[in-house]
Amino acid sequence: MQDFCRRFHGFVITIRTPTTNFRSYRLQSTFSSSELTKIMSHYQEDDEYLADEYELEDIDDNMDYETHGGDIDSDSDTDEYGYMSNKLQDTSAAQARRGKDIQGIPWERLSITREKYRQTRLEQYKNYENIPQSGEGSEKECKVTNKTGMFYDFRRNTRSVRSKILHFQLRNLVWATSKHDVYFMSNFSVFHWSSLKYKKTDVLNVSGHVAPCEKHPGSLLEGFTKTQVSTIAVKDNLLVAGGFKGEIICKYLDRPGVCFCSRTNYDENAITNAIDIYTTPSGAVHFTASNTDCGVREFDMEKFQMTKHLRFPWPVNHTSMSPDGRLLIVVGDNPEGMLVDSRSGKTVASLHGHLDFSFASAWHPDGQTFATGNQDKTCRIWDIRHLSKSVTALKGNIGAVRSIRYSSDGRFMAMAEPADFVHVFDVKSSYEKEQEIDFFGEISGTSFSPDTESLFIGVWDRTYGSLLEMGRRRNNFYFDSLF
Repeated sequence: MQDFCRRFHGFVITIRTPTTNFRSYRLQSTFSSSELTKIMSHYQEDDEYLADEYELEDIDDNMDYETHGGDIDSDSDTDEYGYMSNKLQDTSAAQARRGKDIQGIPWERLSITREKYRQTRLEQYKNYENIPQSGEGSEKECKVTNKTGMFYDFRRNTRSVRSKILHFQLRNLVWATSKHDVYFMSNFSVFHWSSLKYKKTDVLNVSGHVAPCEKHPGSLLEGFTKTQVSTIAVKDNLLVAGGFKGEIICKYLDRPGVCFCSRTNYDENAITNAIDIYTTPSGAVHFTASNTDCGVREFDMEKFQMTKHLRFPWPVNHTSMSPDGRLLIVVGDNPEGMLVDSRSGKTVASLHGHLDFSFASAWHPDGQTFATGNQDKTCRIWDIRHLSKSVTALKGNIGAVRSIRYSSDGRFMAMAEPADFVHVFDVKSSYEKEQEIDFFGEISGTSFSPDTESLFIGVWDRTYGSLLEMGRRRNNFYFDSLF
């Protein structure tokens, strides 16, 4: 096992060799412009594959912020942010229409314009690849899209809501359960944020000892201590968190305490990469856990038991169950993905086309098409009736496709890069029309609300970290004052 260094996005990166499947890194700024380093993020490594410390200097240490002395730059899990201070730091739709930057970055006080800095980011950002040159090799197949779409309007940017990323390749840390309710991961806690009440609530704190308060066969009654959460999923009333050592923690949001704990593996390299919660055709609530130990495990949350363990030839980074429960998308540390029979685990089709490792997948609600996201900077759309090749390849601007979400009505697909860009495609136009949501910062997750009225984007940055809230365009601008 050897370490090697690579440059990306103006940082030095130290990676463990792929044979260990550790995705550790150390990033240190090498930007020459002090103002650029002050705007954007620095990473530090406190563990082999974690970014425990996320450092960012203020744009200008002497700047008089709009809070008139209020400080919301703390990362404490307690609700120390004052309501009025938060409101002053936030950006509303009305303020954005009057010219305020949606993230509150005071470009007028800097020696660089937003446009110039955007160009610098596009030129200098280096996409992380496991297979060299995969991003360049995939460009020729990508569809040219019309980027004039406007499907979701900016509604609000909330600076006191800051979801954090602990693993630079895993970006499923934001989940909406209604157009006003969203769950996100920050430090050792999963929080609930109500945009209607402007209130943040700690719903699952794993900084200390966590053990199930309910007794179920197969549940790890001794629980866990100080769990490093790698991924979360929330659907209806069920929250499932996965950890870096194979931990699974389940909590029903309408019940006190944790209901179920499990550990998928006791090996060091057993990261829970993704959780997919779904309802079976019989109405039972299940979820699958994807793991770096090459396994996919299915859990029945009515019986509180693991019901299936499928094994694959490479670490599994993400899975998605089809709406009818028959097919499972499996992607991971291999350019080829797989479509498998969910009952037997037998391969239905291999998915050829991507050039690097994949970390995202999603089904269209019609169950006929699905999407996969890859470090080759593309999202590919597949049709189960013609699986010999993808029907469409969509290209990102600067980096890997780390998150994909379809709206519940199937009209839109959101594709998130690791930083700066979320693309919303009009599925009805055969993905030819898109809206490009442009900001600055690492993306911790994206989520449509179940009714499709809201789109939430988690932005990870110590100074400008926030929750971006977009509202489906209905031409009712007079409602802006309500949000």
